[in-house]
Amino acid sequence: MRFPPAFLDEIRARLPVSEVVGRRVKLKKQGREFAGLSPFNAEKTPSFFVNDQKGFYHCFSSGKHGDVFDFLMETEGVPFGEAVERLAAMAGLPLPQETPEAAARERRRHTLFEVMTLAARHFEETLQSRLGARARGYLADRELGPATQKRFGLGYAAGERFHLKEALGRQGVPVEDMVEAGLLIAGADIPVPYDRFRDRVMFPITDLKGRIVGFGGRALEKDVPAKYLNSPETPLFHKGSLLYNGAAARAAAQSGARVIAVEGYVDVIAMAEAGFGATVAPLGTALTEEQLHLLWRMSEEPLLLFDGDKAGRRAAHRALDLALPHLKAGRSLAFATLPEGQDPDDLIRRSGREAMDSVLAQARPLVAELWARESEAASLDTPERRAALEARLGEVVSAIADETVRKHYRQELLGRFNALVSPQDRNAGRSRRESWQPGGGRRSAPLPPPLVPRGTEIARSALVLGPMAALPRNEALLLFCLINHIFLLDEAGEEVASLPFANPEADRLRRILVESHLEGLDADALAERLGRADLDALTRRVKALANPRHDWPAYPDTAEADVRLWWHQRTALHRKAHALSRELKEAERSLGEDPSEANFAWLRDVRERLSALDGTEALVEGFGASSGRGAARSL
Repeated sequence: MRFPPAFLDEIRARLPVSEVVGRRVKLKKQGREFAGLSPFNAEKTPSFFVNDQKGFYHCFSSGKHGDVFDFLMETEGVPFGEAVERLAAMAGLPLPQETPEAAARERRRHTLFEVMTLAARHFEETLQSRLGARARGYLADRELGPATQKRFGLGYAAGERFHLKEALGRQGVPVEDMVEAGLLIAGADIPVPYDRFRDRVMFPITDLKGRIVGFGGRALEKDVPAKYLNSPETPLFHKGSLLYNGAAARAAAQSGARVIAVEGYVDVIAMAEAGFGATVAPLGTALTEEQLHLLWRMSEEPLLLFDGDKAGRRAAHRALDLALPHLKAGRSLAFATLPEGQDPDDLIRRSGREAMDSVLAQARPLVAELWARESEAASLDTPERRAALEARLGEVVSAIADETVRKHYRQELLGRFNALVSPQDRNAGRSRRESWQPGGGRRSAPLPPPLVPRGTEIARSALVLGPMAALPRNEALLLFCLINHIFLLDEAGEEVASLPFANPEADRLRRILVESHLEGLDADALAERLGRADLDALTRRVKALANPRHDWPAYPDTAEADVRLWWHQRTALHRKAHALSRELKEAERSLGEDPSEANFAWLRDVRERLSALDGTEALVEGFGASSGRGAARSL
């Protein structure tokens, strides 16, 4: 029986080499590889290595090397056909039928690869032609210059209905081939097939061998039905089993790059151009099970980077549920979330690679993301509600098929649950408290302090919100004061420019205020610039967070002396709060990695200092007198 190359590739994609070899050889993880004793020679020191990312094994003692098919033939002494049959059964794939039709389909696949290559070349040439001027302008606005366009094979599909059809026809490509490749729209009710992609920036999509199998097209007009349009399902293109930039990312991962999945084509390009070469994206849909397994073939713990909005949170939750049944020892996911309202392209263009490094440094393991999802909306003010959360955690963990991983997840989540609901230890001499085990019985365990506030405050805690926190009120007040009292920029311009702002949009507004002041803009010109920068909504949010009764010095018509006093007090508190917030994140991270008593004590201490800071009332003698207020006024 002759097996089509695509069928053999599918077996390799579904069966990691370590899984096949591990049935015969005891393997031990060593870095990105597995090591074991040679199945071909007797030895005491391992000289046999398996690399799942590269898809092969190598035996140094015998010199033998190959893939899963070679391993079965070498160790079982079976012919190639039988090796394929056995591995197909392991992968759950039916054997292809050896028929003239099947052979013809395989020949058609080779022809279609050639057609797609010609189409990609045509789109690239059109982008660089007179017709592609507007598309080049769009790409320039996204900071995707000529070098980037060439690296990713970007192109442009002209707006004419038959532009691609006529160009490929002149090269001898039959209309039937263009239709089968998904390049033309055809049907019984369509007299003349026409181009599927029109007036769109084109992103070629390859398989893991780097062969072009489809396209994604981004519309330049705003009123089209679909902003992004992908190729339809074809003999080459199966959307749910492909990743954009998959071939390049796999090569980068083999060189040690971190595998990162984002949500869009331009995000992938921005990440790769910033140095994150092993970045991929699903093709305009939620992550599929096949795509998840492709990620695991590249890395044991790929990182999913989602946009900082509700849709991004939903995508993270879907990925959690998708991954849970397939978790194994050494196979998991990490999660990172962007600041609200930003995607990777936005963040990198505005703030550079350092900002992205900061986001990735806050990535959480799957278990932490799962705990956040289940606990953030929980209300724990009654025994029944606490029991409901505990039952829900047990239900979620039961989805994990691997018994060992399931056991550790149950222990981890139970520990977090007990830390959340256990009351404070009010007896100084007691250091331990009984806690319930799953299935009944009690055990003695260290009593940790509560990790987050109880009841409805859980969703607002730093443990749950992480980088999703909203615009900090103090940053809003400082900006509000600057908008109303421009003279502060004359007196403390350098201080304003160096203030640590956690919220990227607040930081952007601060930079525009500084730049506008340096240019000498008046209030009306400043308002116009804020409108052009799409910061009107943020300015309204900033004003909404100010309270006329308590924050009166930041409002207009306040005496300059009172404004200065308030500003110096508020900026000092802001810097101290920023430093404590950074320490809090470090304490939470340390506690997650090592739940020791010392780390619990550190977290409690930082939180107490933050609480004390929140309640600080700065009393300044004579404060408010210049504005006709009382002799002493608290902030």
